[in-house]
Amino acid sequence: MDPLCTASSGPRKKRPRQVGASMASPPHDIKFQNLVLFILEKKMGTTRRNFLMELARRKGFRVENELSDSVTHIVAENNSGSEVLEWLQVQNIRASSQLELLDVSWLIESMGAGKPVEITGKHQLVVRTDYSATPNPGFQKTPPLAVKKISQYACQRKTTLNNYNHIFTDAFEILAENSEFKENEVSYVTFMRAASVLKSLPFTIISMKDTEGIPCLGDKVKCIIEEIIEDGESSEVKAVLNDERYQSFKLFTSVFGVGLKTSEKWFRMGFRSLSKIMSDKTLKFTKMQKAGFLYYEDLVSCVTRAEAEAVGVLVKEAVWAFLPDAFVTMTGGFRRGKKIGHDVDFLITSPGSAEDEEQLLPKVINLWEKKGLLLYYDLVESTFEKFKLPSRQVDTLDHFQKCFLILKLHHQRVDSSKSNQQEGKTWKAIRVDLVMCPYENRAFALLGWTGSRVSAAFIPGVALAFIRGRLGLPGARGETMAGVVVARGWTGKEEMVGRREESAQKSLNQGIPLAHGQLRQMPLE
Repeated sequence: MDPLCTASSGPRKKRPRQVGASMASPPHDIKFQNLVLFILEKKMGTTRRNFLMELARRKGFRVENELSDSVTHIVAENNSGSEVLEWLQVQNIRASSQLELLDVSWLIESMGAGKPVEITGKHQLVVRTDYSATPNPGFQKTPPLAVKKISQYACQRKTTLNNYNHIFTDAFEILAENSEFKENEVSYVTFMRAASVLKSLPFTIISMKDTEGIPCLGDKVKCIIEEIIEDGESSEVKAVLNDERYQSFKLFTSVFGVGLKTSEKWFRMGFRSLSKIMSDKTLKFTKMQKAGFLYYEDLVSCVTRAEAEAVGVLVKEAVWAFLPDAFVTMTGGFRRGKKIGHDVDFLITSPGSAEDEEQLLPKVINLWEKKGLLLYYDLVESTFEKFKLPSRQVDTLDHFQKCFLILKLHHQRVDSSKSNQQEGKTWKAIRVDLVMCPYENRAFALLGWTGSRVSAAFIPGVALAFIRGRLGLPGARGETMAGVVVARGWTGKEEMVGRREESAQKSLNQGIPLAHGQLRQMPLE
């Protein structure tokens, strides 16, 4: 039996609950002067608390019987950070702003090591940002605590490239993709949000207790997490991976220009391989699909950062040949620090005239065509109206002039050491997306296109919360701010114009704190 869980035998008289149980204890040498612990009795019990206090003192820790201003760490068991805060409010106790809320596992590990172990995310108790316990009359609001807070909005969460929960996020990405193939938007959003929030965690989930207080994890999601924890895999994910429809849609949509409707059509016609589709003379393909099949092997392989940077040089050379003062910025995953991607996105803007902007992309396309670098292009003209609030029913990317291309990137541009006389194909087909943005909208557009698909999808929801008054801004200003974000650049008023992304983010941060570009790593690019 675990000695830490052993209770004294025999009946005992129940005593009234106290903030800190007084306990006669012989003096012990304190080895760690900078740490002052308080062990919370709630959900732990008096006997176990007393035992842990005595054991910790023997190990050289300073443990207080009562919570005081000198306490630096509160240790709790089976409590979330929000529950500890609620307990503090009920006790009418004001905590230090530097107070750490920790799970008892940190104390047990520390006692085993004979010294305080490093505090990681798995030790910190989570406090939801939507937590709003009602304080008692006369209670002074507890200042911010040094605990991990997780926002319900993806665009506000700091998500690095370090994913500590691959086993869960991979599963939810598969389920989200399958839901997308079935056009089940509710399930798609459910799994997409779950994968997104799990990627933002600075710790690995090892038990269901670790999911307490984390937003966007509903009952269905938690059931899947629990099954993976217990069995190492999800039966639902396993079934999806073995599903013929999922496998076919996964294959078909890997072709550039093939969407869900075409995939559904081919699946119903009995096709299960690309070779059968390509050899069928009765099928007609669009120009985009023809390019997708022609350069399939190149397009399904990942684009490396070196290749993306080489494409960036190509784009800048072409753009600056016509507009030397233009700004050319690589956006998307590569701007957030990713090493690989599926395509390369660029946002282009110039302080010149609107006419120069409108003519730039056609000139660039013509230049690449003459140089033999253009394999495919689709130029879409702008439908952007400067003083019109965009519709929520339309993807706002559709408002600006844009061009979807496939460019020929010679290997020598990526690695200059490669000889022109090398055998075989000397180039690779790369997907490139160019977006032409009005200069006055550049900062907000850059903010929108830097975030991932999930991050960008959440930003309008956060902004529109202003209109409903949830984030405390007046209706008029809230509507303006919502318009700014939903349009990814619509300014509305001159004072809202930003020349730099930092200015735009600072403006939005007055009510919507957003994560920095390199901290907006989300799934499902």
